Amino acid sequence: MIETAALFLPVLTATTPLPAAAVAPGALVPAVALMQSAPAPAETAGGSAPAPAPEAATSGAPEAASPPALPGGATEADDALIDGRRRPGFNKELPDKVDQTNPGAVSAPPPEAYYDKYDGEGPVGALGLDVGVPDRWRIMGSLCPKKDPQTGARDRALFTLFPKLEYVCHSTLDPFHHSLLKGDHPLSKGQRPGFLKGDDWFFIANAVSDTVIEPRTFPIPVGNQTTTRPNSIDVFGQSNSLVLSQTFIAGFSLLKGMTAFKPPVIEYRVAVGANITHVEVPERRVLYVEPSKGTTRTTGFVGLQEAFIDYHIGRFDTKRYDFVSLRAGIQPFQSDFRGFLFNDNQLGVRLFGNRDNNRWQFNLAAFWRIEKDTNSGLNDVTQPLRRDWIFTGNIYRQDFPFVGLTSQVSLTYNMNRENRYKSDKNGFPARPALLGDIRPRQYDVVYIGYAADGHVGRMNLTAQAYAALGEDRNSFITSRPAVIKAFMAAAEASYDINWMRFRLSGLWASGDSNPYDGTEGGFDAIFENPQFAGADTSYWIRQSIPFAGGGRAVSLNGRNGILNSLRTSKELGQSNFLNPGTVLAGVGGDFDLLPTLRVSANVNHLWFQNTRILQVLRNEGSIPNSIGWDTSVSAIWRPNASQNLVFRLSGAVLHAGSGFRDLFAQEGGGSRYYSVLANATLAF
Repeated sequence: MIETAALFLPVLTATTPLPAAAVAPGALVPAVALMQSAPAPAETAGGSAPAPAPEAATSGAPEAASPPALPGGATEADDALIDGRRRPGFNKELPDKVDQTNPGAVSAPPPEAYYDKYDGEGPVGALGLDVGVPDRWRIMGSLCPKKDPQTGARDRALFTLFPKLEYVCHSTLDPFHHSLLKGDHPLSKGQRPGFLKGDDWFFIANAVSDTVIEPRTFPIPVGNQTTTRPNSIDVFGQSNSLVLSQTFIAGFSLLKGMTAFKPPVIEYRVAVGANITHVEVPERRVLYVEPSKGTTRTTGFVGLQEAFIDYHIGRFDTKRYDFVSLRAGIQPFQSDFRGFLFNDNQLGVRLFGNRDNNRWQFNLAAFWRIEKDTNSGLNDVTQPLRRDWIFTGNIYRQDFPFVGLTSQVSLTYNMNRENRYKSDKNGFPARPALLGDIRPRQYDVVYIGYAADGHVGRMNLTAQAYAALGEDRNSFITSRPAVIKAFMAAAEASYDINWMRFRLSGLWASGDSNPYDGTEGGFDAIFENPQFAGADTSYWIRQSIPFAGGGRAVSLNGRNGILNSLRTSKELGQSNFLNPGTVLAGVGGDFDLLPTLRVSANVNHLWFQNTRILQVLRNEGSIPNSIGWDTSVSAIWRPNASQNLVFRLSGAVLHAGSGFRDLFAQEGGGSRYYSVLANATLAF
């Protein structure tokens, strides 16, 4: 190997450079041939140095050996320069250094502000291409000329060069453009309160207007003491009613932190809701317990919906900004993906965060329930807190058990000690419900749940299962303690084809099979608001059906709820595990006709899971299980292709089944009930 290397030495160290053609692409073989054709040097007697070439020996002057010419002779490419290539040992003279003076420029961060070593994330050397930017808000803000403080005029010269740039320089009130009110840039020192220390404080304001027009029909019982019309001697009267509701929500947040790639360090949040509701019904003693108050009601209320402090405790321990945060105050919380168990704004303390690049998320929370206003459903902080506590914890794992599917395991404990009588603002009893033994009830129930949400391949999937286990200390049927053992499962699968999505929905919630056996088997939630099987587009989910003839001021199901729970209301009432249960099977579809227009349709069939408790309360021997067919269609129009302006119109019809007709049949009454919902939402 040593001799072989020596053969190439004269050629590689010759003062004449290798021809460019020899190192050009495709010239590797001629170059090798050239090196191999060089004559082997002779050794001296000592073997330590090669003998000079014959020409050098005769002339007496050292002369560089010229490599043999390539086949075909020399070409112009032999002496051509290659861009980006430098001759060894040659330093090109650089121009004189230019010092730029620009007082308005932002100085670059010092070298120590940049990464100086590879941290194992991303390709090697990629960090050397990063360019530091002092902040993100000045990028767009600097492109919008400010008004002259004396003349009030703007310098519009920049818009001449870049006409479309003017589109980002609108009014502060424009929700679609750069604005201080949206937290696009921080508050200056003179704009923020004195108690906010440090920099990077952002102010975010939001306002929502929600308008509802809702004509509907449902079985309405006639008054006991008096009626609106003479000869109204049946159990049920006319079924038409109308609801007009206007809700305004205004809130603001103060955040500290850059908020671009990591959560804010601290947040202060307050939101207030105001509601005005007008209701018209054809029968007395439906809106008020006093029959003299008539058949219309107009009420207003202002409630505190959010008021919390969110503080990120500890340090961000990874470069992906996984965090642990503590939130205390009135705050929103949803215990599962679709809101089957608990979905409300309540007073509580919540510890939450994520790990492993957000693949794990967790929640630990405790809530003390606030009383609700009877007619608006808003939080009423002027009333004493309820003796009803919720302790919950859950953990989420992404891509488990399949890629694209997120799994959740939860444990929720509801401790109720409401041993006092409570009536709502309209005079109707709220706690306990007027069913059987009307002594105050207390109960302990633990919900064990598993949920999944995401997709498996092209199939979208949402699933939820709960087991409710505990004790009711006073069953209203037996007046003795009873064991709570109830179950619930729901799933919705959908498949997307271009602009269409087709859905299959199914839900099963157990009903109590024997009210006298000391076990309560009807599943009930804490505060449900399900986004499932059409949600509030559906008649059964949107409307509340009074359980007339079996209990006073008790509903068969709750408004914006899917379970047949036999409660006074989900806002003021207690959970009830002596109920007939619910079974639902449905199909539906969503059709994006335009980027701004979606039409949805749903067909659901509903049953009672077990009607034994209804038979006991109604003193009937047999009640069929079928509730009926619930068909609905809705259209959602977003004229600006955003959530800032949304119009929705939906209509639903309940075709009563044999079980529903058995409970609510009346002479001359129909078997179909409708619900129309017109809704306009404006958000800033």
